[in-house]
Amino acid sequence: MERKLRRSKKAKPKNKIVKITLIVIVILILIVTSYGAYAFVKFKNAYDSSKVDLKRDGNKSELREEDVSFKKDPISIFLLGVEDYSSEAENGRADTQMVITLEPDTSEISLITVPRDARVNIENAGEYTGVHKINAAYNYGSITDYGAIKLQLETVEKFLNIPIDNFIAVNFDGFRDIVDALGGVTVDVKEDFWEDNIYDKKRIDFHKGESHLNGEEALAFVRMRYRPINASYSREERQRQFLTATIDQAKSTNTIFKIGQIADILGKNVESDLDLEEIYALQKQYLNAKNISTKTIEIKGEDQYIDKVSYFMPDMESLEKVSMELRKILKLKEESFKTNAAIER
Repeated sequence: MERKLRRSKKAKPKNKIVKITLIVIVILILIVTSYGAYAFVKFKNAYDSSKVDLKRDGNKSELREEDVSFKKDPISIFLLGVEDYSSEAENGRADTQMVITLEPDTSEISLITVPRDARVNIENAGEYTGVHKINAAYNYGSITDYGAIKLQLETVEKFLNIPIDNFIAVNFDGFRDIVDALGGVTVDVKEDFWEDNIYDKKRIDFHKGESHLNGEEALAFVRMRYRPINASYSREERQRQFLTATIDQAKSTNTIFKIGQIADILGKNVESDLDLEEIYALQKQYLNAKNISTKTIEIKGEDQYIDKVSYFMPDMESLEKVSMELRKILKLKEESFKTNAAIER
């Protein structure tokens, strides 16, 4: 067995959340701005078509003893970004995995990114059951009919040893199409750079100054992280710029007339087990809170080659510390740490 140790590499929780987070926030903003019975009903009907039943006993995580209430209990939500454009929506892969916890008493939101290459033991995957990268669970759940999202969510639960109460999954097309439906988004590009278009592989150049971005350009704008300019004009800064611009655009007076189109996009490209009313309740509880705070929690570790495959190997002390912190946030009972992380010793 070949093993090649590379320099320690830390996961960067904030760096990979944009593909999901922007869509979630846009959904929340659209709910608020979509005043009028007709618009709301149309939006709700379309969104309801994206509902997914994970068929969990009691409609809750196996790691929960009792149901949780959005208003009085801390909860966890799994945010999943799906890359399916290269597979024509067949057996896509989990591109981004993030867990957020929400604490109603303090209005605190904790964010943690699950390293997509983490080496874990995946269960309930039929002939594929065994050690793989954690993001492979989505694909194996799909091709074995166990359920892509269900297997991915359960695998992350076992990795962190916490229950996950709900999920929201979105693909790249959903991000692109919503931006286009909004008529594009205008941002103030601070430095010149370029990024490939994931759809046609052509280069997209961004020039300093105000620029109106369509959906494909916006996706390239927020995804770039390997160009040298990222050191001075970071992905996080561009995400914040784009987020602000998107919210401003969604709040425009024209949004109400586009709600049907946007609802159709969400219905085709977003999956969730949350009711629209539950999302609205979350918006009221957290986005409107004056004392809301956000913190990131990271899993430390290193990249390692095993049998010519590169994995992210979490530091077990760090992973245990993260698990215990999340369990404390969720007000879970103390117990001995356990995980499905597959660490070579």
